[in-house]
Parts: sequence; structure tokens; C-alpha cells
Amino acid sequence: MKKKRFNLKKWWPYYVLFLPAAIYLIMFNYVPMSGLVLAFKEYWPKYGMFQSPWADPFYKNFAYLFQDSYFWQVLKNTVVISVLRFVVTFPATILVALLFNELRSKRYAKFVQTIMFIPYFVSWVVIAGIARNVFSIDGLVNGFLEMLGIDKVRFMTTEIPFLVLLILIDLWKGWGYGMILYLASMSSIDSGLYEAVEIDGGNRWTKMWHVTLPGLKSIIVMQIVLSMAGILNGGFEQIWNMYSVPVYNVADILDTYLFRISFGQEQDHALSTALGLFKSVIGLILVLGTDKLSKKISGEGAL
Repeated sequence: MKKKRFNLKKWWPYYVLFLPAAIYLIMFNYVPMSGLVLAFKEYWPKYGMFQSPWADPFYKNFAYLFQDSYFWQVLKNTVVISVLRFVVTFPATILVALLFNELRSKRYAKFVQTIMFIPYFVSWVVIAGIARNVFSIDGLVNGFLEMLGIDKVRFMTTEIPFLVLLILIDLWKGWGYGMILYLASMSSIDSGLYEAVEIDGGNRWTKMWHVTLPGLKSIIVMQIVLSMAGILNGGFEQIWNMYSVPVYNVADILDTYLFRISFGQEQDHALSTALGLFKSVIGLILVLGTDKLSKKISGEGAL
């Protein structure tokens, strides 16, 4: 097999176009990785990142994390919230995309897509403010429940109602953007397959089940694999703007815990770096493991 050789003279316009993106990637994604050395050091600001002494033993920061019972609590909260998000949001987004694909009026379809897409561009700060006004003890929803003679629910300060609210608001904000990938994949499905189903007497449900869903197989596998990378994220922006002390037991996650370690009263940059490295390593393992598993099950991977 003939190997392709690097030919700068022939392809230089493409390399020039790629150069800004490459510089950005190196400066903001690879150069900062040198800071991972802090995870294995006793950081002293006066000595700087590289002159600070090494931790003794070198895994001291990780040992401190793993021995901290609260670390395991926030890890559990993060996994629970991420799994709940995935279980609710992932199939709901696919279902909405499938239903949206069945709309026959282009004008109505554009209107619906715009309405669903708008929340994605709204800041979590704004959405959190709206949520507090609507779901607070004196908010719109509790006022309506009171009119019906139902006891008020403390959505923002009670653990289970807060988790339900958290997941539903995340779904509402993100499904308009999430279904774009699926709609794009649907547009590439061969129309001849739908015509063949019609000839065989199939209805819309048959087309959806036997043509559309199999056509989305690749993008679904890719989304599952990529979602594993973020399973330890939990959604920092949403939770940071919405949660409060009464729901810390179920809503305090690794990212909010890391933020307090980094910028709280007792700043410990070495410990926060160790926590960030732990998240990255686990995310990489989950992505590679999920991709390998998907190849064994379906014969198709995303990476």
C-alpha cells in the first residue's frame, strides 16, 4: 500500500487555514496540561508551580481525597445526577426528533424548532432566576397548588423535588439543540427506503421503527460514548446557580466541590488539580471502555 507523504508545497493553503485552530488547541488545551504537575506537589505560591516541593509521598493529594468521606458523597451525587440526566434526556431527545421529523408543514416545523431552540441560548443565571420565581414557596406553581387545595411543595429546598426539577429544566433547555444532530442524520437517510416500506404497506410507525431508527444507529452510539466522558461533570453551571445548602446532600457535585477547594477560604490548588486529574482519567477510561463495548455488541464504535 502506497504511503501518503507530507507535501507542504501542494497543500499549504489547507495547512494555513488549519494553523489558527492548531495554535488555539495547543495554547488552551495542551499547554495548560503542564499544570497537572501540581497534583503531585505541595504548592506554595511564593515558589510557583514548578519550584514548589514534591508531595511526600507523591500521591499524597490523591490519598487525602480518597480518605475524605465527603469526596465520596459528592462523587455519588455526581454519578446519580449524570445517570438521571442521561436516562431522561437521551431517549426524550431522540423521541422529540422522531416526532418532529413527522411534521409535514414546513412553516409549523420551523416555528416549533425555533421555540424549542431558544432556551439553549438563555444563560443558566437567567433560567435559575426564573426557576426561583416560578417554583419558590410563594411562586407561581405553589400559588396554583394552593388554589387547588394542595399543600405547597418546597421545590428549591427539598431534596427529591429539587432533583426532579433539575432534570426537567435541563431537558427543557437542551432538547432543542440535542435533536439537531438526529435531524441532520435523518436527512441523510435514503428516501428509497421509505418508499420501499410504503410499497410493502407500511405506515409511519413502521417507517420510524424499521428505517429511521436504524439510520440513527451511528449517531446514537457516538452520543452514548461521548456522554460517558461527561458522567463526572454533573452540570456545574446549572447546579451552581440553582442549589442551596438544604439540598447539598443530593446536589453538591464534584465540580462545585472543586470550585470551593480552588476559590474558597482554604484554597488548595494542588488538591483541586488532583481532583481534576482524577475526573479526566476516569472520563477517558469510560469513553474507551464504552466504545470498545459498543463495538462488541453492535459491531460499530464511535472512535
